[in-house]
Amino acid sequence: MTARFEAIVIGGGPAGMAASVTIAAAGHSVLLVDEAAAPGGQVYRATFPGLDAGPVQGDADRRLGDVWRARLRGSAVQVASEHVVWEVGEGFRVSALGSNGSVSWRARALVAATGTTERVVPFKGWTTPGVFGLAGATVMLKAQMTLPGQNVVVAGVGPLLAAVAYKIVTSGGRVAAIVDLSSASDWLGRLPAMATRPDLLARGLMWMARLLRAGVPFHRRSTISAVHGAARVEAVDIVPVDGDRRPIPGRQPISMPCDALVIGHGLVPQTDVTGLLGALHRFEVARGGWIAERDGNFETTIPGLFIAGDGGGIFGAAAATAQGELAGHAVSRHLSGHSTAGEIGRLRRQLRRAQRFGGAMAELMALRDGQVDAITADCVVCRCEDVTRAEIDAAVDAGATDVNQMKAWTRCGMGPCQGRSCGDVAAAIVGLRVGGRVVAGKFTVRPPIRPLPIGKLTGRFDYADIPIPKPAPL
Repeated sequence: MTARFEAIVIGGGPAGMAASVTIAAAGHSVLLVDEAAAPGGQVYRATFPGLDAGPVQGDADRRLGDVWRARLRGSAVQVASEHVVWEVGEGFRVSALGSNGSVSWRARALVAATGTTERVVPFKGWTTPGVFGLAGATVMLKAQMTLPGQNVVVAGVGPLLAAVAYKIVTSGGRVAAIVDLSSASDWLGRLPAMATRPDLLARGLMWMARLLRAGVPFHRRSTISAVHGAARVEAVDIVPVDGDRRPIPGRQPISMPCDALVIGHGLVPQTDVTGLLGALHRFEVARGGWIAERDGNFETTIPGLFIAGDGGGIFGAAAATAQGELAGHAVSRHLSGHSTAGEIGRLRRQLRRAQRFGGAMAELMALRDGQVDAITADCVVCRCEDVTRAEIDAAVDAGATDVNQMKAWTRCGMGPCQGRSCGDVAAAIVGLRVGGRVVAGKFTVRPPIRPLPIGKLTGRFDYADIPIPKPAPL
């Protein structure tokens, strides 16, 4: 029997927690479904049970996460942790796989608070053991209390560089270098926007001061061109880039010894749920790529389907919380017609401030054509299927006009990750050849939207258990 709720929220990050608590506070039954063992998402991630995370006083993200987890526990929200949503269908039927097998629920309204996927633009040696994404390293540091290495290079673009490097240093590791695609002037130009959130600006400056005291060298407007080491990272090559983030020809790389590389080139909104349900999407480079169309109440073109947080465009955790609360109020109005205008006005003012800060960071992380141009022909783009840049280019040369046709010819995006890791970059490669990423399109979403063991989905059965109808009479 399928359980029913008035609202289901998919994703337990800042937006999902805020939306769930707000909907429940209005008296509606709500289910929060999340893959992690405890709500919190990437930014407010909880430490694994039994691990000592140290004092909470100096960790603003943990404090905020604990506040929202306490609000969840004190609410009427039903939480389904460690459940992987693999399909969403008509009538807002949500199917998920948990420890006890497959379950499904239905709701009158659905909130997609699915967050983002990290982007790593491929380069020589990026699949070497010891190369981690910035987001993956964050999970190791926050939830598992584990260092990615003892002598780590942190590279890429955006505020996570300083955040991860700071966490490595304060956890007892060494940061060999920070390699930032952005220049000092790129950061200075965003100071007015960052000043709208003095608390976040002060925290970032504190991170930088700590890293400078630790003697961490900074390589501005630079990138990693290669990783050296067969069984493990042993060193990386650092090269300068131009204003479009394309490596400058003829410049001698700097070789930096290290035992791990942590790298990330921005974030890509997760659109699996909105894509499955057929909501309209548009492409915005500054917001991370393809995002679902939504109105001022966070409702998509599918009535009753709402989206909150970075899954609807990159603005950061502070904006995601405000979006979640606003989406929660919108869902409550959708369900009962009740309005709380005063509360909404305060939240919208809060959201505007947070979005100005987060939007400036998202623009800094936006993918540039120069980064895509720099991917060499022999570089693997799709790790699941070992598809190289040369194979993608060959598909376009043979007549592929969009990413789905390229996918059919190369198998790029057909592996376990379903294109979440390679889709953004693969579309950019095709887009450079066929007239832009909007023309190239995006991978079609199909269930299951997450890799899952088929045995757990089907349960134990034998061929004798398969019902076979009796033959029709002759």
